[in-house]
Amino acid sequence: MIRLLLLAWLLPQVSCLRKRTQTRSMKPFRLHENFHREGDLIVGGNLPLFRAVVKDPSFKEYSREQDHPELVPKNYQYILALQFAIKEINEDRTLLPNVTLGSRIYTECNFASKTTEATLSLLSTRRQMVPNYKCDSRDQLLSVIGSLDATTSRQMASILGSFKIPQVRRATYETVPSSFCRIDPNQVLQYRGLVQLLLYFHWNWIGLLAPEESSGENFIQTLTPLLTQNNICVAFARRVIPETVAFLQHGKIWMKHISDLFKSDVQVVIVFLDSNTLRNLLGPMYVMKKLNKISARKVWVLTAQWDFVTEGSQKQWKGLKSFHGALSFQIHSKEVPGFAQFLSELGPHQPQADAFLCRWWRVVFDCEFLGSGLIPSRSKRKCTGEEKLEDLPAFVFSVTMTGHSYSIYNAVHSVAHALHDTMRSPGTNRAVMGGVNRLPKLQPWQILAALRKTRFNNSAGDEVSFSEHGRRPAGFDILNWAFFPNDSCAVVEVGGLDPQAPPGEDFSINPDTIVWDSQKIPFARCVKRCPPGQSRRVPEEKPVCCYECISCPEGTFSNQTDATQCTSCPEDQCPNKDGDQCLLKTINFLPYQETGGLLLASLALFLSLITLLMLATFIKQRDTPIIKANNRSLTYVLLVSLLLCFLCSFLFIGRPRRVTCLLRQTTFGIVFSVAISSILAKTITVVLAFMAAKPGNMARKLLVRQPANSIVLICPLIQTAICVVWLATSPPFPNLDFHSIAGEIVVECNEGSTTMFYNVLSFLGFLALASFTVAFLARKLPDSFNEAKFITFSMLVFCSVWVSFVPTYLSTKGKIMVAVEVFSILASGAGLLACIFLPKCYIILLKPNLNTTSYPLCNLKGGMSGFPSYQYKLSRQILQLAMTAGLVTFQKV
Repeated sequence: MIRLLLLAWLLPQVSCLRKRTQTRSMKPFRLHENFHREGDLIVGGNLPLFRAVVKDPSFKEYSREQDHPELVPKNYQYILALQFAIKEINEDRTLLPNVTLGSRIYTECNFASKTTEATLSLLSTRRQMVPNYKCDSRDQLLSVIGSLDATTSRQMASILGSFKIPQVRRATYETVPSSFCRIDPNQVLQYRGLVQLLLYFHWNWIGLLAPEESSGENFIQTLTPLLTQNNICVAFARRVIPETVAFLQHGKIWMKHISDLFKSDVQVVIVFLDSNTLRNLLGPMYVMKKLNKISARKVWVLTAQWDFVTEGSQKQWKGLKSFHGALSFQIHSKEVPGFAQFLSELGPHQPQADAFLCRWWRVVFDCEFLGSGLIPSRSKRKCTGEEKLEDLPAFVFSVTMTGHSYSIYNAVHSVAHALHDTMRSPGTNRAVMGGVNRLPKLQPWQILAALRKTRFNNSAGDEVSFSEHGRRPAGFDILNWAFFPNDSCAVVEVGGLDPQAPPGEDFSINPDTIVWDSQKIPFARCVKRCPPGQSRRVPEEKPVCCYECISCPEGTFSNQTDATQCTSCPEDQCPNKDGDQCLLKTINFLPYQETGGLLLASLALFLSLITLLMLATFIKQRDTPIIKANNRSLTYVLLVSLLLCFLCSFLFIGRPRRVTCLLRQTTFGIVFSVAISSILAKTITVVLAFMAAKPGNMARKLLVRQPANSIVLICPLIQTAICVVWLATSPPFPNLDFHSIAGEIVVECNEGSTTMFYNVLSFLGFLALASFTVAFLARKLPDSFNEAKFITFSMLVFCSVWVSFVPTYLSTKGKIMVAVEVFSILASGAGLLACIFLPKCYIILLKPNLNTTSYPLCNLKGGMSGFPSYQYKLSRQILQLAMTAGLVTFQKV
C-alpha cells in the first residue's frame, strides 16, 4: 500500500519532468492530435492515414521524419467510416438516448514510439500526457479502434490492456490480450481459402512473399503445412524487408527481389505484405519492366492486409499495371446505406471538416487551395471544392466501403450496442441515471464484458457479434483487379469465403468473371497433369509436385486427373483400353445363339439322327445274318448309349443352371461308360470264343455263362457309384468367375470336386484302354471273326480325342472350354459310330447280296469296296461255340 501511495505521489512529478525534458532534447517524432470531436463518451482511434518516410540513418542524430509525411489517400476512408458510424449513432435516439459519442483520432505511421505516444495520449485528458488521471466530466475514453498493422496492434494492446480499455482492432496473431476484440476474420479461414483457390485452378507450384518479421514468419509457418497436405509445393519463400525498417539503401535489395521473382518459373505468387511495404516494390518492378528485363506475367494472389494504395491520383498507377489480373482477399463488406450520400456531401469548405480533409483533397485531386489573387503553380491547378470523388480511380479512393472500413464501421456500432446493453443493466441504471455524474461511474471493463455478448444486425443487414474469444466471425471477399491503358481500374468480386456456410460450401469462385493478364487461366504447375488412365509417381529427391505419369497396371483404372494411384474396378466391371473408366464385363457362356453353340448343337442333332437311323435299320434288319453275327443285344445297347452321348451334349450348351450343372458331367460319364462297356463286352466275347476252342480251357465255361451281360451291367454301376459319391459330397454348381478371363464374367459350372471329375474321366479311360488292349490282342484272330480291327481303330480314335481333351480343358476357360468338351463328346461318339457301324450299314444298305450265310459278317478283309469269298477255316467245334455265343448263325438259302 505504501508503494502505491508513493507511486501516485510521484506521477505528477513525472509529468513535470517530461516537460522539461521535452525542451532539452530533440524528439524523433512530433505527435499531433489530428481530429477531436467532443462527447460524453469518446471512441478513440489510431488509424494509418500517413506513412512516415525517413532518411538513411547516420547514427549521429535522430532519424527525422520529413516535414510532410506521405499521405495514403485510400486510407482516409477509415476515418470517414468511423465518423459516419458515430454520426449514425448520435442521430439514433433509441440506441444511446441522452448520450453523445465523440471521437479522438490519431494517425500513426507504423513506428512503435509514435504508436506508444498516441496510445498514452488517448488515455489522457485535457490534451496533456497524464495517463490514468481523469480531470474532465466529459470525454471519457470508452473504447479504442486500433491500428490495422500487426506491430502497432501489439504495442497498443500491451498499454490499453493494462487499463482494461476495450480494444477493437485487427490482429495477425492468435494470442491476444483478454481486453482485445478482433474486427478481422479468423486468419485460418483466409489460409484455407488460399489453399482452396489454388486447388480450384490446379496450381501446385507457387511462391510466397512475406515480410522479414514475426508476422511474415508466422504466415509462412502456418500456410506451408496446409499447402503440403494438399500436395502444393512452395518453389520459394522470399522474405522482404518491411516498410517500417526500410530505407533508401534497400533499393538494390528490392531490385534483386523483383529480378529473382520474375526469373523463376513460378507463375503464381502469394503476397503477404502490407500496402506500404509492397509499394516499395512497385518502383523497381516498373523500372525493370520498362527496361525489358522482365517479361513473364505472374498471377498475384494478395492477402487481406494488403490493398492497392497510391500516393496520389497520378502517381504509381504505372507500377500497379503489373498487377493486372491479380486476385486479392478482402474482408467481407456490404454497401452501407447512407455512406455514399455522406461522401457526396464531403467538401473542404464544410465547417465540420476534419483536419485531414484539406490536405487529403489537395493530394487526391492534385490541386492547391489559394487565397484571392494568388495564381497556382504550373504543375497544379486551383482546388474549387466541387471536385467529385466518383472521378477518382479505385486504387486512389473508393466511394464504396472497403473491407477494412466496413470492419471499423461495425466496430464502432459494436461499442455503441455494448454501451446500450450496459446502461440497461439493473446495476448500472441506478448509477447512470442518478444525476449529473452518471457517466464517469461507467467502467471500461463493463463495456468489455458487454462487448463480448453483443449481437445485432447492422444497417447493411449483416449480423455482427463476437465469439467468447473476442473474434468476429466475418468472412472474406475475393476480388479481381484489372488495370486498363487509360489509367482506369476495375475491381470485380469473383468469389468469397463464408465461415458460417456448411463444410465444403464455404468457398465460392466464379472463374468466368476473372480477367487474366495472359487471357487464359495460367499454368502454374511443376509438370503437366496426369490424364485419366495414369497415376503419379514421384521420383527420388524430387518435390511431390514434380512427379511422373505412369499408365495404370492391367486391371486397374483412374478416372481422375492427377490420380495418386490406380484402383481396381468392381468385380463385374473391367477397365477400358485407355484405363480411364470401368465397363461392364461381358457374360461368357456357350449360348445357342452364337455360331459355335449353333454349330455344335446342329452337329449333335445330326449325329443323333444318324444314330437313330442306324438303330432303326438294325432293328428292321435284326433277322439278317450280319446283325445276328454281331451280338444283336449288345449292338442295340451300344447304339442307344451313343444316342444318349450325343444328346447329353445339349446339357453343356446354354446358360448353366443348377440342374444342368448337376447332370452334365454325371450323365456324360455314365452314358459313355455304358457305351465303352458294350464294346468291351463284345471284344471279350470274341476272344473267349476262340480261347474256348482249346480243350480244357476255362474260357469255355465263361463263354457259356455269357459274361457280356455282366460287363455291361457292372462297369456302368461302378461309374454310377462314383457319380453318386460326387453328388453327395461336393456336387457341381453354377458359378460366376470374374477373374479367369479379362473383361468377361464366365458363367460356368463349378465342378465342386475336381478330383471326382477326373475320377470319372479316369474310369472311362480305364474302360477304353481295356477295350483297346483286348481288341488289339484279337486282331490276329481268323478273318471270319475279325471285327476286333474296327474296335481297335475306334478305341484308338476315342483315346486320342480324350487324351487331347485333358490339356486343352485345363488351359482354356469359359465357353471355349465347354466347346472343347462338347466337341470331344461328339468326336469320340462319332468315331465309335463310324468305325463300328458304318461298315455294317454299308453291307445292309449298299451290298445286300453279302448279307447272307455265304458271307459271314466277320470277314471284312476286302474293305468297303467289296468283300472276298468266305473261306471256311474253323472247326466244327468252334462254330458250335460261336453259335452258342450268338456270334454266328446260318440260314439256308
